[in-house]
Amino acid sequence: MTDRRDHWDHTYTVKSDTAVSWYQDVPERSLALIRKAGTGSVIDIGGGASRLADRLLAETYDDLTVLDISDVALGRSRERLGVEAGKVAWIVADITRWTPERQWDIWHDRAVFHFLTEEAAQDAYIAALKAGTRPGSHIVISTFALSGPEKCSGLPVQRYSAETLAARLGRDFVLETQEVETHATPFGTTQNFTFAVFKRI
Repeated sequence: MTDRRDHWDHTYTVKSDTAVSWYQDVPERSLALIRKAGTGSVIDIGGGASRLADRLLAETYDDLTVLDISDVALGRSRERLGVEAGKVAWIVADITRWTPERQWDIWHDRAVFHFLTEEAAQDAYIAALKAGTRPGSHIVISTFALSGPEKCSGLPVQRYSAETLAARLGRDFVLETQEVETHATPFGTTQNFTFAVFKRI
């Protein structure tokens, strides 16, 4: 865990949060899929310095949690939000070693699961997902698509289609929606993402 945390703390120490490949000023796809999933409590896995919490607060979602392995990344969001940061629950944790203490209506993950290339780490994530959701909860996950990059931030990734992602999550999660997004990075390149929405049964 320390190595992974050191990697992401270092990344956000040496780079601004707008100078990383995954930066989005407005995370439009995530917002649209979360709106479609409904209202209620939301947890953003790997939310770090993402602008998603800012946008959800502006849309009156009032039960928000952001989890990230890097306190440096979360610190960027807390600083940016100012007094609004007090409306968000911030959790510094490695998702593969975290046991949720509650459940959420909507679980959002933009590009954490694809960094888990070992089966044991994937299994640990799925265990946390099951503990942190209930029947009826919606899960919005994006990963690099099969045509996406093989690495990100110097780390290998596991690429998925919606179907292979559904197979990996297992029968407790029913695929409801799938989309492909071509993300334009701040560097003028593009990356293909798979977005999938599941319902917990």
